[in-house]
Amino acid sequence: MNPLEYTEVEQPFIEQLVSYGYTYMEGSKLENDRSSRASVVLERRFANAIRKLNPWIDDTNVDRVVKQFISLQAEDVWHANKTIFDWLFGQGISVMQDVGAGKKNQTVQLFDHENVNNNDYLVVNQIVFENAAGTIRPDLILYINGLPLVLIECKSPKLQVDKQLPEGVRQFERYMDTNEKLFWYNQMLIVTSRDRARVGTIFAKPQHYGLWKDPYPYTFEEIGSHRAQDVLVSGMLRKDTVLDLMRNFIVFDGKVKKLARYQQYRAVNKTIERIMSEKKPSRRGGVVWHTQGSGKSLTMVYLAMKLRRQTELENPMLVIVTDRQDLDDQITKTFQQSGFPNPTQASSVADLKRQLAKGPGTTVMTLIQKFQGDDEKSFSVISESEQIIVMTDESHRSQYKGLALNMRKALPNATFVGFTGTPIDKKTRSTTGKFGSYIDKYTIEQAVEDGATVPIHYESRLPNLHMKGDTLDELFARTFFEYDDDAREKIQKKYVNDQLLLTAPERMKEIALDIVRHFESRILINGYKGQVVAVSRTAAVKYKKLIDQYAMGQFETAVIFSAGQNDKDELRNYHISKDKEKQLIERFKKPFSEDKLALLIVCDKLLTGFDAPIEQVMYLDKPLKEHNLLQAIARTNRKYDANKSYGLIVDYFGVSRFLDQALEIFSANDVQGALQSIDDELPRLEQRHRSAVRFFDGLKPNQLEESILRLVDEDVRADFDIAYKRFAESMDKVMPSPKVERFLPDLKRLGVIRQLVKSRFSIDDGMDISDCGEKVRQMVHDYLHSAGIDARDPVSILDVSFKEEIEKNTLPETKAAQMEHAIKKEISVRLGEDEVYYTSLKQKVEELLTRYKERQMTIFELLEKLDAVRDEMIEKVNGKTNSGLTYMQEPYYNKLHEVCEQRAEYELKEIAVDVQQFIEERVTPISDWTTKTDFKRQLTGDLKVKLLKQKMDMSDASMLTGYFTALAETQYGKK
Repeated sequence: MNPLEYTEVEQPFIEQLVSYGYTYMEGSKLENDRSSRASVVLERRFANAIRKLNPWIDDTNVDRVVKQFISLQAEDVWHANKTIFDWLFGQGISVMQDVGAGKKNQTVQLFDHENVNNNDYLVVNQIVFENAAGTIRPDLILYINGLPLVLIECKSPKLQVDKQLPEGVRQFERYMDTNEKLFWYNQMLIVTSRDRARVGTIFAKPQHYGLWKDPYPYTFEEIGSHRAQDVLVSGMLRKDTVLDLMRNFIVFDGKVKKLARYQQYRAVNKTIERIMSEKKPSRRGGVVWHTQGSGKSLTMVYLAMKLRRQTELENPMLVIVTDRQDLDDQITKTFQQSGFPNPTQASSVADLKRQLAKGPGTTVMTLIQKFQGDDEKSFSVISESEQIIVMTDESHRSQYKGLALNMRKALPNATFVGFTGTPIDKKTRSTTGKFGSYIDKYTIEQAVEDGATVPIHYESRLPNLHMKGDTLDELFARTFFEYDDDAREKIQKKYVNDQLLLTAPERMKEIALDIVRHFESRILINGYKGQVVAVSRTAAVKYKKLIDQYAMGQFETAVIFSAGQNDKDELRNYHISKDKEKQLIERFKKPFSEDKLALLIVCDKLLTGFDAPIEQVMYLDKPLKEHNLLQAIARTNRKYDANKSYGLIVDYFGVSRFLDQALEIFSANDVQGALQSIDDELPRLEQRHRSAVRFFDGLKPNQLEESILRLVDEDVRADFDIAYKRFAESMDKVMPSPKVERFLPDLKRLGVIRQLVKSRFSIDDGMDISDCGEKVRQMVHDYLHSAGIDARDPVSILDVSFKEEIEKNTLPETKAAQMEHAIKKEISVRLGEDEVYYTSLKQKVEELLTRYKERQMTIFELLEKLDAVRDEMIEKVNGKTNSGLTYMQEPYYNKLHEVCEQRAEYELKEIAVDVQQFIEERVTPISDWTTKTDFKRQLTGDLKVKLLKQKMDMSDASMLTGYFTALAETQYGKK
């Protein structure tokens, strides 16, 4: 292990957990707690915990429970993990036993959630797991009651910042390939380097690992640190918190396992704390404001799950209220997919009354419109129970009307918790006046900073077509100057409005063409999709026809609006059923490579409660104000993949003036960062451009070889890589604006240098332009092609054309650098074929480079020596050996010679031949032997016995057995 990784990351992690009451043990001290080194469960501790928490249980049933957990039959890791989660924190498990009233099913308690100190908490490092697939040694594992529930990967703080998280996640994937059983029980995966720490769940991609930035319920002062790891450990892994998170804050949503983010955990527990501590129902409620896209619906699920488990609340009735059908459907679907038991949607006013009359344990989803009575003023009381908790979504909208009054009349003693995704205004219409004070806030700026959402950029297009009120008034006055003021006002009210002007045919044609050009060049090229918001249903239909005409089949569009009974044919032709609408939305959410439906054209629908992470752009040609505007623009702020770094609002109407008005009615801190102008990116672009080009200061644009040599050192290359990616990201946001033309030559030149460095230095991972936006990729490829620059894939050192490739360089330093990297690449590829030989060859190359750097040889002597190393490698690959053994036997001999250097050479050769022939005879008849666990276990056992018979001690025999088995997979496994 890296010493810095241990002292700076792992050791402080352990010490902090020990201060919270965990027991620390090294893995080697736990051999008596598990049945073998293959076992990931500490069976003895698990059995002891079961006995302690269930004094009535007999030994037979203890063994039965342990066996149920370690011998699970599941089709894959995902299903095993889901099943075990359900046993641990869901429906639980039971055994048949007579405890005094005949044999009955008895529920087995696996954790004590009331008194957490009754559980066994262990933090373990250096524990080894061995099986036929190999050996793994995870950095840290948290065992609770003998089960490995949390896995922690520590990374050195010196590792390149943007590689720490991906490397950690890749390590988890390698562990899973070798020992998938470890992941049956896992609930959290943590990657940390002390100042950077993130948490995820099984199969999560790096971009979906989340920060934990709040030590709630403690303060930063109480924990004495702001460092990311310390905050995460305090906020997530204290004895009571870690079990609370696993029990109440994990859901399986489809094929995704979701763990709450810190703001969700905080909001739920603050809400419950208020409900439990306040005596009067009217004071129990409040408002949770979590900005759009930060997981508000899931927060409601987590709150509902935890409320159900509060014994003092006596299994309360939960009522989930929204004001739109699509929101009602969405939240119901979220509850159902998360495995929440029996949420029912009220189908009518009468059905709602029936559902509400059912009493405790019921979960009712309803539209607020269902609180519509015959006479709003005399809506009857349905229940006076205080055990009713009402959660209302987007509580600022309908809650100020008569329907909200009806709801409160029907449930006079209920607790009302309002959830909103947009902030609350400062005027008398404030939501807090109806629901109570804020319970928790998570602002737009916080969500962007955490990476929970992406920032939203604003771009004004075709400003000459914006509809500005003062211009309209002047135009109208000039046209109708002969009428008096009263007559002019009547004509203007009747005939001239936004709709008339926004749907002027020439204007719509110009905008539709601009949308298509902009969408194809800036959005679709990166694989993202968008919405067009029109002023009316008629305008939406017109835009569809125009966009389809100009798109020429490059992508598909769909128009979605609410149907009217009296619609004329032009609109009636676009009426669709509810099922068809759902199908279109599902198609829209798919990647463009799978479904060409890329633009949805709407006027009111899908502006709220619509969640499609693939959407990056919204083209606005409609006046939207206040909450509606803030909600609409947030459709673009969902995270999608590693390349989606921003959402974009393209404004054809001039809504920015409404945004200013909207922002005025909210507190400045609440809406800070809601929209960022594209022009705001220019200063950052300037700075990022300078950071990227500084690596080549003093060189002319045509000095490509000299530029490449500046990046020979791996650390310099890593710094340049980060700088270039940031420069390209800023360019991707602003292109094709004319304001960035002066940066284009450098973007192309640096992109070419990156490609050439990858080619010359045989780099597999990174340094090419595949990780940049498609606009940047295309530009660099076009430039390479037009300039006649050959940046093909690296040529292998063993390739007959390698020398020819080397001679394309004019500088001897570039030739030497290319040879060095090609040799090292080939060694890394072939290391598994003969680790001892190739490791010594690598050391030989390092020694040559050191001598050159210390000026003990010239560049031409270095070239000659590297060429000799290449010749030696070619001979080795072609079958030449130094030992006189065959090419297949020599790797066994080399390893034996390294481990047993005291023994005679002829003895070691005999053992090597014997072992290689033994393995070949056993494995060659079975083509897929590497996938057969039982066969590999038998092979490993027989091989160890064979080595022990050669008078080797146990530790050498065990180590050589593992090495030779891995070597056999390289030699005889599937290629």
